[in-house]
Amino acid sequence: MTTGNKAQINVTPMIDVLLVLLIIFMVIIPQKSTGLDASVPQQPSDSTTPAPPREIVVSVRADRTLDINTEPVTWANLADRLKQILARRPDGIFYIAGAPSLDFKDVARVLDEARGVGISRIGLMPRVR
Repeated sequence: MTTGNKAQINVTPMIDVLLVLLIIFMVIIPQKSTGLDASVPQQPSDSTTPAPPREIVVSVRADRTLDINTEPVTWANLADRLKQILARRPDGIFYIAGAPSLDFKDVARVLDEARGVGISRIGLMPRVR
């Protein structure tokens, strides 16, 4: 019987490479994640008086008549009426709803009036039924 040397794997270089890779991955991974801020829903308050709706919808019909939350308004007093509403609900969300057959210039006119009185949060609704 011959007694020979047994082959063994030298694991020291593999452990060194593993530690170097671990350090590299720890440095590459960001320490703080970045993203968009999100608002957490709050519990409703126990107030007895309901708050007025925050949504302000100006509808422009196909015949170019205006409604603000189902209240008829003329083009001449649109800006004044929007100022009154903005004074009562400064955090309100403003929507413009235009009829599909309407020219965009009428919707743009309402948009200009709203921006002129200081409304900054404006959304466009796709259709008026």
